[in-house]
Amino acid sequence: MTTDPLAILREHQLKATGGRLSVLNIIAERGAAISQPVLEKMMGSEVDRVTLYRILRVFEEKGILHKIIDLNGTANYAMCSSSCNEHEHHDEHFHFNCTQCQKVYCLNDLHVPAVKMPPGFKAEKVDLSITGICKHCS
Repeated sequence: MTTDPLAILREHQLKATGGRLSVLNIIAERGAAISQPVLEKMMGSEVDRVTLYRILRVFEEKGILHKIIDLNGTANYAMCSSSCNEHEHHDEHFHFNCTQCQKVYCLNDLHVPAVKMPPGFKAEKVDLSITGICKHCS
């Protein structure tokens, strides 16, 4: 998967604005998911709250980012796998919530096992979270 912001935007037919490029740079370099409030603080006056919300929503719709809810109920965003697109996400992996530093990590190598749904039920998204202390805090 490429982490080059310009290539990502071109691949998804999105205009390369300063705000979009900044969001992708920050998330790609972070190594952990990031919330909108933290992104907002990091970006300062570069984009306003509404513009940032729109960028995150478009990136999620296009399959660039996926959303993870942390221990406080706040939405965090991380890069999607290269197989995600605007029609389907393939981010079926565990997420780790650190109780010390409050960071959320994607555990891409731990895939969610297949779940057989009861008759009449159709799963659209499967989330599994692990809570504990990350390697940086232990």
